[in-house]
Amino acid sequence: METKVTTHIVKGLMLSGVSIMFSIVVYVFNLYEISWLNWINTAILMGGLIYGNILYANQSNNNVTFGNLFAHGFKTTAVVIVITTIYTFIAFKLLFPDMIDKILDMSRKQMEKNPKMTDEMIEQAMTMTKKFFMPFAIGGTILGTGFMGAIASLIGAGIAKKNPVDPFNTPTA
Repeated sequence: METKVTTHIVKGLMLSGVSIMFSIVVYVFNLYEISWLNWINTAILMGGLIYGNILYANQSNNNVTFGNLFAHGFKTTAVVIVITTIYTFIAFKLLFPDMIDKILDMSRKQMEKNPKMTDEMIEQAMTMTKKFFMPFAIGGTILGTGFMGAIASLIGAGIAKKNPVDPFNTPTA
């Protein structure tokens, strides 16, 4: 009996769901000021992609190449990027519109800690940040997830056991 291969779409949906649930928990419990929690979300994404590549290799009886595995991992990353980008837009515009103000307040507090920044510089930076917040948030989601996904796909493709079949070396009848 042939084993069924879990598609990159299913894996991407699952990883996106976990990521979205994690970000909702962080928001609901006001944990977004704890910066290391973002790394947990990144670790979950990377671990899921690495495991997804290993699972894909095992489900394919290890008859895969490094390129097949990397492509599978990056396709999964692409699904995660699309879903989390849509979620980011919906979250900041509809679900949690107050989140933008909370993030801007955190940014202001960080800038005020810097003795080299004057009040005028802080106001100018805050005006620019508020003006371009959504493009930065969406761009950061796309680039950050894409970069981490590429690294995780490379690691997963390197770790997974590969036993590719060369179609030119197989005996014919």
